[in-house]
Amino acid sequence: MRRSGIRVFAGLVMLAVSVLMMAAGSHWMGKVPEQERSRVNPYAEKPEAARAGHLLFEDHCAKCHGEDALGRHGRPSLRGEEVRGATDGELAWLLKNGSLWKGMPSWSVLPEQQRWQIIAYLRSLPPNPRPGGEAQR
Repeated sequence: MRRSGIRVFAGLVMLAVSVLMMAAGSHWMGKVPEQERSRVNPYAEKPEAARAGHLLFEDHCAKCHGEDALGRHGRPSLRGEEVRGATDGELAWLLKNGSLWKGMPSWSVLPEQQRWQIIAYLRSLPPNPRPGGEAQR
């Protein structure tokens, strides 16, 4: 009886942790301070910045998000509605701070200019061509 009680308790704890992780991870934009949210990319609509951002993306982001930025192995597409609808400031905040619950590392080690170049590259991409914006498996 005692062992089954421990198993039930452990199962409930795991369920609670999973629910909290899903809830926290899906609302990263709500954590972005207003001052950061309103920041504007100084490299917006500069083709040379987008080209530099593409190289940085290949080095730092493609491993999880795919060469085409459509996501892979359960990682989200960066061409989907959530990213396309985010402000440049929100994306800059996410690159700098990461999202632990979603498995997104902080890229604060990259100079701010390079993070803005990655955002310029993402903005240069067409929308997700797949229905629902699902990541490849």
